[in-house]
Amino acid sequence: MKFDRSGISNGQLIQLYTELLRPRMIEEKMLVLLRQGRISKWFSGIGQEAISVGATLALDNDEYVMPLHRNLGVFTARRMPFDKLFMQWQGRKEGFSKGRERSFHFGANEYHICGMISHLGPQLAIADGVALAHKLKKEKKVSVAFSGDGGTSEGDFHEALNVAAVWGLPVLFIIENNGYGLSTPVNEQFICKQLADRAAGYGMKGITIDGNNILEVFRTISEARQYCIKEQKPILIECMTFRMRGHEEASGVKYVPKELFEEWAKKDPLANYEQYLLQEGIINDTFIADTRGNIQKEIEDGLAVGFAASPIVPDTEEEILDVYAPSRNIATPPASRNTTEKKFIQAISDGLSQCMEQFPNLVLMGQDIAEYGGAFKVTEGFVDKYGKDRVRNTPLCESAIVGAALGLSIKGYKAMMEMQFADFVTVGFNQIINNLAKIHYRWGQNADVVVRMPTGGGVGAGPFHSQSNEAWFVKTPGLKVLYPSTPQDAKGLLIAAIEDPNPVIFFEHKALYRSISGQVPDDYYTIEIGKARQVLAGTDISIITYGAGVHWATDYAASHPDISFDILDLRSLLPLDYDAIRDSVQRTGKVLLLHEDTLVGGIGGELAAWISEHCFQYLDAPIVRCASLDTPVPFAIELEQNFLAKNRLGDAVNKLMSF
Repeated sequence: MKFDRSGISNGQLIQLYTELLRPRMIEEKMLVLLRQGRISKWFSGIGQEAISVGATLALDNDEYVMPLHRNLGVFTARRMPFDKLFMQWQGRKEGFSKGRERSFHFGANEYHICGMISHLGPQLAIADGVALAHKLKKEKKVSVAFSGDGGTSEGDFHEALNVAAVWGLPVLFIIENNGYGLSTPVNEQFICKQLADRAAGYGMKGITIDGNNILEVFRTISEARQYCIKEQKPILIECMTFRMRGHEEASGVKYVPKELFEEWAKKDPLANYEQYLLQEGIINDTFIADTRGNIQKEIEDGLAVGFAASPIVPDTEEEILDVYAPSRNIATPPASRNTTEKKFIQAISDGLSQCMEQFPNLVLMGQDIAEYGGAFKVTEGFVDKYGKDRVRNTPLCESAIVGAALGLSIKGYKAMMEMQFADFVTVGFNQIINNLAKIHYRWGQNADVVVRMPTGGGVGAGPFHSQSNEAWFVKTPGLKVLYPSTPQDAKGLLIAAIEDPNPVIFFEHKALYRSISGQVPDDYYTIEIGKARQVLAGTDISIITYGAGVHWATDYAASHPDISFDILDLRSLLPLDYDAIRDSVQRTGKVLLLHEDTLVGGIGGELAAWISEHCFQYLDAPIVRCASLDTPVPFAIELEQNFLAKNRLGDAVNKLMSF
């Protein structure tokens, strides 16, 4: 192994050695503890330390890193206290995630590290968002995302690199090519000669280096960092290395040919670098012994603290409170009483525009939302008013854009992403469910992101543009789910969603966009999230609904004046206004749950269960659900009308009235 120290001082050489030694010694101790049964699991990076250490030391300390399982050197090079790291691995409250996360699935903003999720690929898009924030602020900074060779097969890898290239983002994408994705060898993962060759397809520079040579890693990353800042472009760096242990210790290494271990043992990054420093007279045996002694004391002291920490005593209230970031969730009235008649879609556009003025750190992203104004023209004219930096057309890559929105949030921005149709959220589902929703609970980082979701049927758009998929998100702790039915609510709730520091899924029914009008306050205002709206007060039947169902219910009530309807518009599906639901049940004793979503798995089932459990004494009849057919949404208008719950509303009412 040839080491080139050009431009690297003796002090830097020694720092690289010390930081290379620290994760190796920690790992060796962890493996001893694992064999003793004193810890439960370990993902080893032995043999790969030079990549993590060299890359981290080449960065400024305030530049974000998105590490993975085998990047202990990132955490130690950022000088995270070992006792706290060990308590994190032991699941103690004093760790970085209050015992809520395992091993390296955590982050810490004070160390500028963003915690991974098990799906690996989504981390790369977060680096895009962080880099976009640097670009918008004109900061001379980069972000760094790690990927394994196996992770490069994921769609998120492609999406993140493509977005970074198209938007000219200063991101370093580092591939740790250790030959195996768990047990799958690289020849079953890709057929190009080197993974760095893929860079050309994204229009970016690609480099392959010796990932076991600490000086080559450090120099390459240092130079790449300067390149990304100067050129405002991303770069892909493939580090060739080898995993000397199993994917995790329990999986073993039987699938790896013995000769590979023998070959790569000769390329050990620590042993070779240590020998080089000895030969050059940079260090001596005494220095090595002293350094090892100091690190060993650090480890033993940390273990003593960690093992002495008490097991967690669960606090249910704290667990529930930590799911969401604190928010100022109150209704803010408009400054004046001036109102204007607006269509539903105009109210949304008006609210979004006022938010752009209220929050200079708000960035809008979505397919065709700039010059074209979006598929439904919600953002028409925005790019002229607010500029292309803040109103950003995106490639067709929903997952990467949701991830980028999270990266913006980490850097203090607000982000709104428009799903062109709610149906398309499936390709960004992982980012929403596993990154946005869980991140505050996991390590205290909020996701200040709103995802707008044009939804619903009634417009003959067929099975891929008409689904009602709100129930997918209502069962996900950490999200907030809003679904207005009137122009006034649409504006007030959208502004509230953008004000809220938590991730909000904001449903907008397409059939209401231009068919529903109403008086809307001209000024900026909010409606409290989690509060239902009583549309009608009645004594015979409670119709609890939302979205288009509100209009179906009010139309039906108007044509049946002989029945006294109590109509409740939920508006907020997560959180729900249980007090308003209970009050409505008490007023009538008969409950009809109406929604456009299909029957099985729809939110009506959860509402029925809650009412049965908490309001049984008020019921005079069984709860009735009225929902759409359990089929995909058909295209032909005649079939679609038959599909929709509206077609069965009369039967549901008659069923209830018969009791």
